[in-house]
Amino acid sequence: MRYLTKSRFQLAMECPTKLFYTRKHEYVNNKLDDPFLLALAEGGLQVGELAKKYHPGGHDITALDHEEAESETNRLFNEEKTILFEPAIRHQNLFIRIDVLVKNGRDLELIEVKAKSYDKLEGPESFMNKNGSLSSAWRSYFYDVAFQTHVLELAMPGYKVRPYLMLIDKHVRCPTDGLHQKFRVVRNTKSHKGVSVSSQLVSEDLDPQILIKVPVDEQVKFIRSGRDSDGLVNFGAEVKRLAASYEADQRIQTPIGSKCRSCEFGRKKEDIVDGKRSGFRECWTDALDWNESDFAEPNILDLWNYRKKDARIAEGRVKLKDIKKSDIGIKSKATPGLSTSKRQWLQVRKAIDRDTTPWVDAQGLQAEMETWSYPLHFIDFETAMVALPFNKGRHPYEGVAFQFSHHTVQEDGLVAHAGEYLNTERGVFPNYRMVRELKSQLENDDGTIFRYAHHENTFLCMIHAQLRTDSEPPADQKELMTFIRCITRPERNNTQQWSSARCMVDMLELVKSYCYLPFTNGSNSLKDVLPAILNSSTALQAKYSKPIYGAEGGIESHNFKDWQWARKENGRAIDPYELLPRMFDDATEKTQELISDESELREASAAMIAYARAQYEEMSEYEREQLFQALRKYCELDTLAMVMLYEGWMDLIGSN
Repeated sequence: MRYLTKSRFQLAMECPTKLFYTRKHEYVNNKLDDPFLLALAEGGLQVGELAKKYHPGGHDITALDHEEAESETNRLFNEEKTILFEPAIRHQNLFIRIDVLVKNGRDLELIEVKAKSYDKLEGPESFMNKNGSLSSAWRSYFYDVAFQTHVLELAMPGYKVRPYLMLIDKHVRCPTDGLHQKFRVVRNTKSHKGVSVSSQLVSEDLDPQILIKVPVDEQVKFIRSGRDSDGLVNFGAEVKRLAASYEADQRIQTPIGSKCRSCEFGRKKEDIVDGKRSGFRECWTDALDWNESDFAEPNILDLWNYRKKDARIAEGRVKLKDIKKSDIGIKSKATPGLSTSKRQWLQVRKAIDRDTTPWVDAQGLQAEMETWSYPLHFIDFETAMVALPFNKGRHPYEGVAFQFSHHTVQEDGLVAHAGEYLNTERGVFPNYRMVRELKSQLENDDGTIFRYAHHENTFLCMIHAQLRTDSEPPADQKELMTFIRCITRPERNNTQQWSSARCMVDMLELVKSYCYLPFTNGSNSLKDVLPAILNSSTALQAKYSKPIYGAEGGIESHNFKDWQWARKENGRAIDPYELLPRMFDDATEKTQELISDESELREASAAMIAYARAQYEEMSEYEREQLFQALRKYCELDTLAMVMLYEGWMDLIGSN
């Protein structure tokens, strides 16, 4: 039986056509396939198990088989009062597993547990926009609960269903140290995951409660009544249509649009491997009558930061060669460098002319460089925001900075991996240690410090606030805070403001203002910029084609030996990130934006998942050490990538 489950319903809310492609081995799927890693990254495993502890006396429905689970559910449901975890509820071709179901006579509490933070001071008002529509930050959660409520009412007529979300209370502090260690993640089989709850869990660990139960019946009624202008007009009819289509294995034709950019079913040619089919290409072929040569041409989905993609697609102007200058609306900006619109038009012109040569504003970039002081320092952080805090007194999703890498470049061009830090202990709050180590590596000179994007600045400012408000601050609290203020720029909403004597330089802003590399296809991610600059600079290729990295008399490295970064295949330099060891089997860099609903985690790298594994998963010390070695190499390449970008600029400026 092909059931419409809640996960498939959520997929259909993204795009109904995806129901046809999902779970078919003949179609490529670039989403994170391993539900174990997905739940581990989001913190949902531990939060789900914690929710059970707030409902003592509940019964776990552990069967994976649909019929067996349904039979077990029905048997326990006959009791007047009962609490069920993961009960199986079926109505015709609809099937759900509810996180927590509380039965009290004819009343049913349907509780969906989510590893998402909730501000109880703002209350339910935060669920809605000012115009009366559902907030986009919450819409998918409410549709999930609305679907479950719909199925439960159909399956259990005559019962009163009261829907709830059980969320993380952002204002509660963790009651004890090491709470997260009492919910250890284990694999029961290759695909099934579970949580082993420690026998040492005590009542003090559960008070105050980190999770809060929030009634959402009004939001569910809002959706099911068709009042959500951005959602389903007839909820019940649409559920029936989706279920029937999935049961019959029929594809629902959905209009193409900008949302197709994030399609996991093989948007790019390189995604299609092992002879698998591309759902994306089938949709676009049907809609546009395209052939293989059409897909090879640059199209509107890759146009950087362009907000009118849907309008152009609706007009049938999908390829970049169809875009006019008036479509962009060229505007200048007050500060030096390219404006957004000028950069967009540059991308369009390069695509139309089939010009793959790099564009560099040599004069503007040179002017920036003249303000820098040597030695240059390049830093990169790896961070996490965990649902269950590691330590007593910490808030859920309070940022944890667990790793950094640090490269230097001297005025004579000498490159070195100058230092690193990685917390390898379980349950340790590493932020102050990390800043202390960073300070020791950066305070010995006045060289310019570089970051890529705002992440490092944001986290350092957050750690500054942690230091300032800590009831038991470290002895060097003032010194660490002074150091942070010296190299950061406070964000506008920061209650503390300061001026920086040595503020970090954001290389991403330099890329956007002074450099465009056609090989990036409009992306400014460092993961795309690195192979692009390597393929654009003959000097970089010549230097790093030799095994000098980590070699005696070559470039100093903490984690590599006699390494060759520039290796060619079919005439092009291989992406250096592809040369790294995998930290786990079922994830690649291109899928990381899909691993979480939390905006703070959405851009997280594979490193965050690896760190979560080291903290939560049962594994041998050998496995942990292998994971840590991979983390060190991964982070070291991040800062080397920044160095290579700098060196590539020097080469391109010299050749202009």
